[in-house]
Amino acid sequence: MAQSIPPQSQDHQPGVERLLQPQAEHIRADYRGSGKLKGRRALITGGDSGIGRAVALHFAREGADVAILYLEEKEDAQETVRLVEAEGTKALAIQGDVSSSEVCNTAVARTVEAFGGLDIVVNNAGVQYVSEDLADITDATWQRHMDVNINGYFYIARAALPHLGKGSAIINTSSINAFAGNKALVAYTTTKAAELGFMRALALQLADRGIRVNAVAPGPIWTPLQPASWGPVDPQAVADLGKDTPLGRIGQPSEMGPAYVYLASADASYVTGQTVHVNGGMIVNG
Repeated sequence: MAQSIPPQSQDHQPGVERLLQPQAEHIRADYRGSGKLKGRRALITGGDSGIGRAVALHFAREGADVAILYLEEKEDAQETVRLVEAEGTKALAIQGDVSSSEVCNTAVARTVEAFGGLDIVVNNAGVQYVSEDLADITDATWQRHMDVNINGYFYIARAALPHLGKGSAIINTSSINAFAGNKALVAYTTTKAAELGFMRALALQLADRGIRVNAVAPGPIWTPLQPASWGPVDPQAVADLGKDTPLGRIGQPSEMGPAYVYLASADASYVTGQTVHVNGGMIVNG
């Protein structure tokens, strides 16, 4: 599982999956599905690469049809569709920016039209810009974090709600940084904490409808966002990611997928308003 990661950088977010050195693992060959999501229909934002692709593949192996909303990396999105369809379920790729409520409305509508309904929503798309000094964060950079990481989660959830029923699930991808903080990621950390507040309040609001709302808080995970965010500042920082965790390494997207399967399935029927931590042993407060 542990792989040596060389210093590297990508010049544009959200980054390109196929440029990662080494390639990430999205699902283990020995992961065996058991039909936990058979007949379910899912929409995953940022599903073309990284954690989003891992969630898509795990959902598909568990029997779900999967739609992904992606920003611009068409080749990555097409590969995710190919991999999902290879699992024997339906796949749909939708291009658009989650910062637009119109895009989110359209993505939900197209998913419902293609699959005949919607049962699982995974808010995962995000941006992360590194800055060691608060004064260096421009208005535009701050607003971009809010538009994607906060507004996008709200827009997708709001559009999906009329189609969700008892037993449905909404899952937000948060971060260890919402709990531990990160001095170089003030804007990102702020949005990740806000996502948790949104999750907890929405879980209370939807409990009597039987719709569960939870979150997953990853630690450092090997995705294109890492070289696309840390790389332009310090390529060596990319190589060092995860070395300060108790497990001493960065995590793979394949190690995230099962947490989303759990929260999406009936296994978590008594779980709402909670956060699952997958972070290599980092201490969490709160």
